[in-house]
Amino acid sequence: MRLEKKTAIVTGGASGFGAGIARKFAAEGARVMVADINGEGAAAIAAELGKGAFGHQVDVSRDDSVSNMAARAIMEFGRLDILVNNAGVTHLPNALDAVSEEDFDRVLAINAKSVYLSARHLVPHLKANKSGVILNVASTAGVSPRPRLCWYNASKGWMITATKAMAIELAPLGIRVNAINPVAGETPLLRSFMGEDTPEIRARFLATIPIGRFSTPEDMGNAACFLCSDEASMITGVAMEVDGGRCI
Repeated sequence: MRLEKKTAIVTGGASGFGAGIARKFAAEGARVMVADINGEGAAAIAAELGKGAFGHQVDVSRDDSVSNMAARAIMEFGRLDILVNNAGVTHLPNALDAVSEEDFDRVLAINAKSVYLSARHLVPHLKANKSGVILNVASTAGVSPRPRLCWYNASKGWMITATKAMAIELAPLGIRVNAINPVAGETPLLRSFMGEDTPEIRARFLATIPIGRFSTPEDMGNAACFLCSDEASMITGVAMEVDGGRCI
């Protein structure tokens, strides 16, 4: 019960790594808002988590939608302790000069602007409480980029730098900010990363991961739980690789 009496928002919580984080947080005693563009999926995960959890539909790239999410969380919880910025998208593998402007704008809006918007609407609350934890789900792509995913790589590099910048500014106010860097996992984004899901392409991906498997939602939940718990009270500004050795 490492997160007993804590409250948390997990964006992108209806599937993949976000669902794994939400499940782990609830198992460790937290009350969780499962926030996702897929409102039905968010409600389903919240129902699975049981008492104290609820779903909320949000478009993390829109200011009004993030504002509504923040207001509802504070209304339901009374106090927010943990914010997990997990929602993310990628563009399909392509030459960097062939990615459409529409895809570029979408990747940056959801992967980068969302962190700014959630900070804009929730950091004042955390400052007032003089405590809180923000966890950004970045990627090994921001540390060791793969070719043909240029603008996705760049968005995750942005998130890692934002994490460190936020951490140094907010530390004196009692707020910790960290990131986790997963390698590709069995999530809805995996097919998009690979472009095509075939045994050959999977084998090439796995060959770059020394431990020899993809990340799982449980891996991310365990790492996130540690970094958001009081056990990590001396850790801020870290982008922790949860990647089976991919970035070595």
